[in-house]
Amino acid sequence: MKEKGQLPRLSCADRTREDTRPRIIERLIGPEHPARIVWEFVEGLDLSLLYGQVKSVEGVAGRPAIDAKILMAVWLYGIVYGETSARRLEELCNSHSAFIWLCGGVNINHHTLSDFFVGNEQWLEEQFTYYVAVLMKEGLVDLSRVAQDGMRVRANAGAASFRREKTLEECLEDAKERVDAARKEREENPAQTDKRKQAAQERATRERKKRVTEALRQLPEVKEKKKEQDKEKARVSTTDPDTRVMKMADGGFRPAFNAQIATDTDSQIIAQVEVVNEGSDQGQLSSMMDRIEGSYGKYPDESLVDGGFNKQEEIETCTAKGITVYAPVPKPKDKNRNPYEPMPKDSEAVANWRKRMGTDEAKEIYKQRASTAECVNAIARNRGLWQFTVRGLRKVKTVLVWFALAHNVMRAASLRLKAA
Repeated sequence: MKEKGQLPRLSCADRTREDTRPRIIERLIGPEHPARIVWEFVEGLDLSLLYGQVKSVEGVAGRPAIDAKILMAVWLYGIVYGETSARRLEELCNSHSAFIWLCGGVNINHHTLSDFFVGNEQWLEEQFTYYVAVLMKEGLVDLSRVAQDGMRVRANAGAASFRREKTLEECLEDAKERVDAARKEREENPAQTDKRKQAAQERATRERKKRVTEALRQLPEVKEKKKEQDKEKARVSTTDPDTRVMKMADGGFRPAFNAQIATDTDSQIIAQVEVVNEGSDQGQLSSMMDRIEGSYGKYPDESLVDGGFNKQEEIETCTAKGITVYAPVPKPKDKNRNPYEPMPKDSEAVANWRKRMGTDEAKEIYKQRASTAECVNAIARNRGLWQFTVRGLRKVKTVLVWFALAHNVMRAASLRLKAA
C-alpha cells in the first residue's frame, strides 16, 4: 500500500551506461537529432500527476515502473517518425538507434505503451494547451489569424458493423444471453482451470453488450438527421457506436471521424483540435473559436475556412465575437449576378462578408488557408493519420491531441532556430 510522502520507484533512462552491446547509449545519435528535441520538451513537462499514479515506491518490494518521460518521448518521436503501432514501437525500442537512446536502457513492452497512449487524456490536453501558451508568451505565436480545416479519418470499424434498429435489438438480446451463459458457466464450474481465458471471454461478452446498448441509445440521434422516408434505414455500428459513415476524399463512403484542426497561419502551430462524428464542417467554426478563447483567453482576430464552413449563422456568430471570417462566397444560380453583392435578406454581418471577399486584399489573405491548414493536414497524413486504431470519440480525440502536440514540438524547434 502506497503511503503519503513515499517517492515512486522508477526505471529511468541512463545513457552513460553500456547496454548489452559494448557501446555508450549517449553516442548513438548526433547532437542535432530530432529525438533530442523531443526529450528536451518532455523534460520540461510537469509529470507530477503521472508520478502520483505510480504504485511502486521506494522501500517496498516490487518492480520499478517505467518513467513517464520515456513513454511520452517514445510516443511523440514515434509519431514524428511516422509510426503509431505500439507493437512496432516495441520493436524499434530494441533496434532503432533513436528509440534506444530515448529508452536509455529501459525495456518497454507494447501493453505499457498502449495503456499510456490512451490514458490520462485530460492531462495530455492540458500539456498541449500549456505548450501553445508558452509559445505565445515567447512571441512565436499570436493567434491573430487562424486557419481551420476538417479532415476525415477512417474509423476502427467496418462498414458491415452497422445495423438497423431491429437487428440491433436482436444483437442486444444475443449479447445478454451470452453474458448470462458465461456467468452461469462460471458458477457451475468454479474450479475451471483456465480462469484467465474464462475472464477474457466474460469481459468480451460484457463489452459487446455495452457497445450494442450504446448503439441503440445513439440510434434516435442518427434517425433525427435523416429525411422522413429514410429514418427506418438509420444504422449505427456495433463495433464503435460513435463513428458515422462519411464521404471521404476519394469519393467513397466509409466509417470515419471528422478531425477539426485550427492552426495559427504565421507560425503553423496547431492552436486547437476537436473530433466530431458529423460528416459536414458546417457548424464547426464558432465552436472551435470558443474552444480557442476558453484555452487562451482570446478569440482570433481573423478566421480562414473553406466553403464547407460558410454557414451564414456561423458568420454572424463569429462577427458578434469580433472575428473577421474569410470564406469563399457560393456561386449564385444566376450567372449574371455578382456573388459579392449583398442579397436583400442578408444580415449586416453576411453582407459585409460578401463585399469583403470581393476585394483583392481578402483574396490575398485567403491564400494563406491552403498553405497553412492543408499543409498541416498533409504533415499529419505523412505521419500516419489515415486511420484511428482506437474506438470512441474520447480516445480518438486523445490520438489527435498526440499528433497535434508532436507537430507543435517539432515546429516550435524550427521557429526558435529561426528566431535565434
